[in-house]
Amino acid sequence: MATVAFIGLGVMGYHMAGHLKTKGGHEVRVYNRTAAKAETWAEEFGGTACELPSDAAMGADFVFTCVGNDDDLRAVALASGGALHAMKQGAILIDNTTASAEVARQLADACADKGCGFLDAPVSGGQAGAENGVLTVMVGGDQETFDKARPVIDTYARMVGLMGPVGSGQLTKMVNQICIAGLVQGLSEAIHFGKKADLDMAAVIDVISKGAAGSWQMENRHKTMIGGEYDHGFAVDWMRKDLDIVLNEAKRNGATLPVTALVDQFYADIQAMGGNRWDTSSLLKRLEKD
Repeated sequence: MATVAFIGLGVMGYHMAGHLKTKGGHEVRVYNRTAAKAETWAEEFGGTACELPSDAAMGADFVFTCVGNDDDLRAVALASGGALHAMKQGAILIDNTTASAEVARQLADACADKGCGFLDAPVSGGQAGAENGVLTVMVGGDQETFDKARPVIDTYARMVGLMGPVGSGQLTKMVNQICIAGLVQGLSEAIHFGKKADLDMAAVIDVISKGAAGSWQMENRHKTMIGGEYDHGFAVDWMRKDLDIVLNEAKRNGATLPVTALVDQFYADIQAMGGNRWDTSSLLKRLEKD
């Protein structure tokens, strides 16, 4: 059993921290910007709610962060009252935020100065994956640090992979989001076309999902897409944040991403329709707005 701090109890972090307590059996201290949520978590899972990130991190063996963006991450890790100021030598900071590779390297340098380890470890699998403890975790860092942290990460994951040095986890997550953007747009166009052709789309998906066209998005989102239901899942605002990270990284490394850039603009259209918190599968809504 380890002493673990978890900072950021959003739709993902709340459940990930829960698995660290219930499945891992660890002593878990939590911090959330909205203190009431930390108190609710502590009451539900039996951990400890803390007033500051540094309070949660004090003496912890592993410190997890799962917040909104680069600025949020710097605030909870590096600013006054941040976790890194209280971390003991030899502790490991594991960042589950989807953020830039640049901030991952910045945090790794700050951790090294403190004698701490660092892993960038963004996740995929959505809220359902977090709730069920079956997330995919893409990790950047050195092998020794990864080996120490792997058993703890395993409590909320189905697949954990070391992708390379610090920053590689975030870069792998960017690849993941590029794939999803194209897949969801293709699925939206397919369902839109099928409806216009007067096909029974539930029957169509039942057949084609077993062939080369099949995907997680098709299996898990086709029913709600056909029904026009988008009040669930991974929000458009979050996807646009992720795609902004992708497109900025592409400018730096010279990658050409025409489809990703186009789908990002389609998501901007969804936001203009008031769909900021709709699931990413709401790209279909854009095609059906007329």
